[in-house]
Amino acid sequence: MNEKLWGKSAMIDLVGCNENIKQPKKIQEFIDKLCSAINMKKHGQCHIERFGYGKLEGWSFMQFIETSSITGHFDEQVGSTNLAFIDIFSCKNFDEKKAALFCKKFFQAERVRLRTLKRTYT
Repeated sequence: MNEKLWGKSAMIDLVGCNENIKQPKKIQEFIDKLCSAINMKKHGQCHIERFGYGKLEGWSFMQFIETSSITGHFDEQVGSTNLAFIDIFSCKNFDEKKAALFCKKFFQAERVRLRTLKRTYT
């Protein structure tokens, strides 16, 4: 099978985040600075919304970029460990390690886990 690279997905999981995951203005600031840090150009406005129910309620965002999208979901419910789940998909190359370190620093996370998938076609 002769696969061709289309893009990549970076999945960034954060544990022990600060209060920024609870503040829409800080979430917007995070998106703006992350796009700059990994050299991505935003396309349109970011959608930030708090929704869900019970233990699943929290802030989420979706930002189109010229080469795909960046999404995030936050869990700050009582008893949780302030979790963040950030996904970056782009057909333009980017430094996923730099992105993960930026996320960890912005949210002052205790731990970060990065997984990257190459997106291919035949």
